Amino acid sequence: MAADECAVALGSDTGGSIRQPASFCGVVGLKPTYGLVSRFGLVAYASSLDQIGPLSRTVEDSALLLQAIAGYDVRDSTSIKVDIPDYTKSLKTDLKGRRIGVIKETFDAEGIDATVKASVEKAIQQLKDLGAEIQEFPARSSPTVCLPTTSLPPLKPPQTWPGMTGSSTGLATTTTV
Repeated sequence: MAADECAVALGSDTGGSIRQPASFCGVVGLKPTYGLVSRFGLVAYASSLDQIGPLSRTVEDSALLLQAIAGYDVRDSTSIKVDIPDYTKSLKTDLKGRRIGVIKETFDAEGIDATVKASVEKAIQQLKDLGAEIQEFPARSSPTVCLPTTSLPPLKPPQTWPGMTGSSTGLATTTTV
């Protein structure tokens, strides 16, 4: 999309595989609520963390694609039955009454690039100009804050392999006649 090769695309996200490349390339990436988009056909990496989501050049295009792919699917047992709203109706330039949280320590982080910091500060100012209330809050974290997305996925594949390979795990026995 960043190279104008396509208008929209789908990605799979377990620990950032939609959101991070989108941010690196200056496009929009969205990891939807678990169960909102069917995972039928996706080869699971960590099934309880995997989601399919849109990538696009604009928020409106992502909203339109999410509108098209969201919804219940009988072929996915994790799919949820909910009414799908018109996501484009939430897009507006007046953000009056919206509160946006900003993690205070983000700007004091060691190694933050000055250009990135300035860009985020500019975005925060634009949000304020559109009427949003910016609320700083402290990070309640530790060095293990990323632990679930970095340690759980390697433990999950053995749970999904039998379904993909037709095999099962456990003690192998042979009988000789």
